[in-house]
Amino acid sequence: MRLLWQLFISFFRVGLFTFGGGFAMLPLIQNEVVDRHHWIGKQDFLDMMIVAQSAPGPIALNSAVFVGYKMARLWGALVALVGIVVPSFTIILMIALVFSDVRHNPVVDSAFKGMRPAVVALIIIPVVDLARKLHWSMSVVIVAVAFAIWKLEWSPIWMIAVAAVAGIAWEDFQARRNLNAKNGEK
Repeated sequence: MRLLWQLFISFFRVGLFTFGGGFAMLPLIQNEVVDRHHWIGKQDFLDMMIVAQSAPGPIALNSAVFVGYKMARLWGALVALVGIVVPSFTIILMIALVFSDVRHNPVVDSAFKGMRPAVVALIIIPVVDLARKLHWSMSVVIVAVAFAIWKLEWSPIWMIAVAAVAGIAWEDFQARRNLNAKNGEK
């Protein structure tokens, strides 16, 4: 029961103090689940980010579900999901009730303009952290995929699918090569 409460509080805190959407939540989620509670390791977190981004739905919700499930199965996933959704839902509901009245207020406009660079920075942090862990050759792949999505307007879904197939093929190739090398030694 204590673990469920900790999951709820941790993800409630992430949902309460994060502005800018799912990617902006990732550094806070990492701080809670990797650094603070040590529920998962840094490499597992990076792998979870990849799966959470590839799965349907918002990355922050997927991350909460994955961590919650890893820690306490179905109840953990449910509690983490509720924890991350409740503050955001409540804040959005309160804003929606008054936003139409204050949207064109110069102070509100200025606040939104001021928050944009901070949100971009929060999005960049996990991306750079993930990129630093990759082999240098993956930088070429990153640039190629970004170019294909932005300039050629290829579907990100197809890019993820192609990357998954390429990853499986590469690992299979490596395994076969290692097996052949091992059999050649005998």
